[in-house]
Amino acid sequence: MNILVTGGAGFIGSNFVRQRLTESGSPLKKLVNLDKLTYAGNPANLADLAGDPRYVFAHGDIGDEALVAKLLADHDIDAVVNFAAESHVDRSIDSPEPFVQTNVVGTLRLLNATKRHWAALPEPRKSAFRFLHVSTDEVYGTLSPTDPAFTEETPFAPNSPYAASKAASDHLVRAYQHTFKLPTLTTNCSNNYGPYHFPEKLIPLVILNALDQKQLPVYGDGQQIRDWLYVEDHAAAIWLVLRQGRVGETYNVGGLNERPNLEVVQRICALLDEKSPRKDGKSYATQITFVADRPGHDRRYAINCDKLQRELGWKPQQTFETGLAKTVDWYLVHRDWCNDITQKKYSRERLGTKA
Repeated sequence: MNILVTGGAGFIGSNFVRQRLTESGSPLKKLVNLDKLTYAGNPANLADLAGDPRYVFAHGDIGDEALVAKLLADHDIDAVVNFAAESHVDRSIDSPEPFVQTNVVGTLRLLNATKRHWAALPEPRKSAFRFLHVSTDEVYGTLSPTDPAFTEETPFAPNSPYAASKAASDHLVRAYQHTFKLPTLTTNCSNNYGPYHFPEKLIPLVILNALDQKQLPVYGDGQQIRDWLYVEDHAAAIWLVLRQGRVGETYNVGGLNERPNLEVVQRICALLDEKSPRKDGKSYATQITFVADRPGHDRRYAINCDKLQRELGWKPQQTFETGLAKTVDWYLVHRDWCNDITQKKYSRERLGTKA
């Protein structure tokens, strides 16, 4: 199998690429990683794989149909996994247009190039081809504390420009399957966390700000609830859906770990108190600061992933407690990676929470 992964130098994409290339008995012949290397795409995420003869990196944009078509043809691609996206809600509020350009127009052009490549394949490769689109639970909108979790049948109700752009891309993928019979799959995931997470998102931001003796910003009252999914569990789910999912179907992927943001921050502080205590003996929790809430901040997300568990036998391997401890350990060991990405890619003073 030859796979084209888009956005594979980002957080979730790089974890997927690493998992596929390091897993024993992998059926991959070649994995081509197409990434634009915007602020959140980092070649260092996959530097340890540079010597793998199966791994090919291509610098470029999913919106470049000619480039995508060339990669599909030159590398005889059997499947596309689309991670490429602008994904930060705060950034989408500040400037929605880049989200529409990448998440909507980019996905459209990627679909166009893929459709032409797929249509020209001989059987049985044409029937075996797959296009998997990675999306988010934010397309479903928000939940009250007593609402049932999102299912694959929940109507879309996006509340941010980011969520709206992802909803549009999901609809395009569905339309290409229904209209053109392109064999597509979609996954909608809850909040990911784990290694290589860009430090503007909540969990890495709190870890790094805590260690740097900075404030730990918490939006509003901190009671916004998210379902936290360890990134390696998500990567495994995507691989399972790609190989065994039913064409045209959507599969929700959740961590089964609903937590209020404030509890997440407090738990990180407790882990750091244990693993890397402050020199003055105080708890990192003293650095928690409540800040004005984000405009239109969704109150609760929760994923029902029964379909994925029932049909494909998936289940997360990490609890929130084990996954968060592994994540804190990773950031404590990889301070050089953190310092490099924040100094070269993004001013730390501008980082904001996302949850």
